[in-house]
Amino acid sequence: MDAIYAYLPSILAAYAAYVIAVLSPGPAVFAIISTSMTQGRKAGLLMALGIYAGSATWASAAVLGLAAILHTYAVALEVLRVLGGLYLLYLAYKAFRAAAQAEVPAANLRRENYSAKALLTRGYLLHLTNPKAIFGWLAIITLGMPAGAPASVAVVIVGGCLLLGITCFTGYAVLFSTGRAVTIYASMRRWIEGTMSAFYCLAGVKLLTSKI
Repeated sequence: MDAIYAYLPSILAAYAAYVIAVLSPGPAVFAIISTSMTQGRKAGLLMALGIYAGSATWASAAVLGLAAILHTYAVALEVLRVLGGLYLLYLAYKAFRAAAQAEVPAANLRRENYSAKALLTRGYLLHLTNPKAIFGWLAIITLGMPAGAPASVAVVIVGGCLLLGITCFTGYAVLFSTGRAVTIYASMRRWIEGTMSAFYCLAGVKLLTSKI
């Protein structure tokens, strides 16, 4: 416990960096928001849990040193980069199709009722196919673990960040599945879907053209 207190400033800095990253608009956040508004709270929470599982996977990989292994085998990261970029473009296409649809009654907006397994899988794959996520985790752990820090510090960093992550992700699902949020979505559906389509498209192109 004394070791944890000794490294508390760096641990708190890691927490702050993680919260900033989670609260910044990105593909995962937009996926939770879109799912919550169009399919309801339960669907949004399932999407959030899938994304959270993907984040936990990358966190474990970073702690276990798999980031270095993946970086050595660059082809693995290249495959993930391409798959992630293509998946984002697929989401952009789906959002574009939704934006192109004629106006429909608000009662009919909640479409595509995917199964729980499908929603969890979509969220998980969305985060797992983003190779930049593992380097984000690696940066957070490095920030919170100065040279010589014991392994227990890494456990505290990952545990705390994952707790913050599940709170933020599910919070988005709850917030954007309220009646007020759905009403706003109904009145601005085409603009919202169009914005999401453009965002996913830009994110997909950026991922496909970036260097890992």
